[in-house]
Amino acid sequence: MNKEQPSFFQTRVIQFLGGRNTLFLLLVILLIGLIILIFDKVSFVFYPIQIFIGNVVFPVIMATILYYLLRPVLGLLEKAKIPKIWGIVLLFVGIIGLFTLLIFLVLPFLKDQFSTLIEEFPTYFQQLLVSIDTFLRNSIFQEYYVSMNLTPQEYLKDLPDGFAATIQDAAGGLLSGVGTFISTLTGFVLAVVTVPFILFYLLKDGKKLPSYIIRLLPPTMRDDAQLIMKDADKQISAYIQGQLLVSFCIGFMVFIGFLIIGMDYALLLGVLAMVTSVVPYLGPIIAITPAAIIAIVTSPFMLVKLAIVWTIVQLVEGKFISPQIMGKSLHIHPITIIFVLLTAGSLFGVPGVILGIPGYALLKVVVTHWYRLIRARYDRYQPDPELKYANTK
Repeated sequence: MNKEQPSFFQTRVIQFLGGRNTLFLLLVILLIGLIILIFDKVSFVFYPIQIFIGNVVFPVIMATILYYLLRPVLGLLEKAKIPKIWGIVLLFVGIIGLFTLLIFLVLPFLKDQFSTLIEEFPTYFQQLLVSIDTFLRNSIFQEYYVSMNLTPQEYLKDLPDGFAATIQDAAGGLLSGVGTFISTLTGFVLAVVTVPFILFYLLKDGKKLPSYIIRLLPPTMRDDAQLIMKDADKQISAYIQGQLLVSFCIGFMVFIGFLIIGMDYALLLGVLAMVTSVVPYLGPIIAITPAAIIAIVTSPFMLVKLAIVWTIVQLVEGKFISPQIMGKSLHIHPITIIFVLLTAGSLFGVPGVILGIPGYALLKVVVTHWYRLIRARYDRYQPDPELKYANTK
């Protein structure tokens, strides 16, 4: 008696891929591709959606960041027997008070330092070029440098005029694009105004949101979706809260270190280091550049002191602060971080650089769980026990 041959959908490979569901999935993918092709020809249909997303994404991201920062504080207030609504009100009052102090006490001082630095930076730059020129004319590269016939004095003479022309061009561009500027400013103000409302409802009902989303899914998917959401929440929370604390520590250490060595604009440079430290690897380079220029112009010894302070800050941050605060929660290799920053920056600009790492962490969570499900499906349809993933390390 001939053994019945298995049908196409009963073969091991097709069963592993989902059986008849594979054909259905391929048809769905083909249909989605046709829909995208059709709507690409009528792209104006997506314009309202694009406007909606553009107006919603920024306030939602800002409110989400604030939510993860304030959620632990709200939890402490609830443990102190303070009702959630009153705890949220206390948090909002505290945020308003903090911003008021920053605006009236710290911001004017930073504004004065920034204005002074902008006015004096061309002078610092001129002195830097003169110092480099003097060094090269008295170094082993003297003959080669003189043969190039470079005269920095001519460039320095035209430097103020160049700055003036640049400012005039920028002003002209602003005047010509005043309509676009006003529209962008209006959208930004409206986005900022909506952030407190979104934040309020996130703090009030944020814990209910995952369970509500899970109830919308089929019962067979709920356990996996709940696990993914739990891991994603853990990743976002660890990154945002940890990065804020690390950035504050870096800014404070830079400020104290620059005060000790007598560096000009210590507070401004400390704030710059704190803000740029949210971007791994690239942030410290951006922060140290103006400090290095000021130190080189001030004196060679100041450059040495700057190098010592910066080395101490980086060692303390890398060996003590980040391991204790951030730990190994993200598990992202440094090379991967660099590639993510370059790609996200090229695609989305500054927002991509800032949000690239947490975005990659969320994508990694989804892909990791998806791979786990693929392994489980493979084990289910693999008849040889020795070839199952469950038996491999």
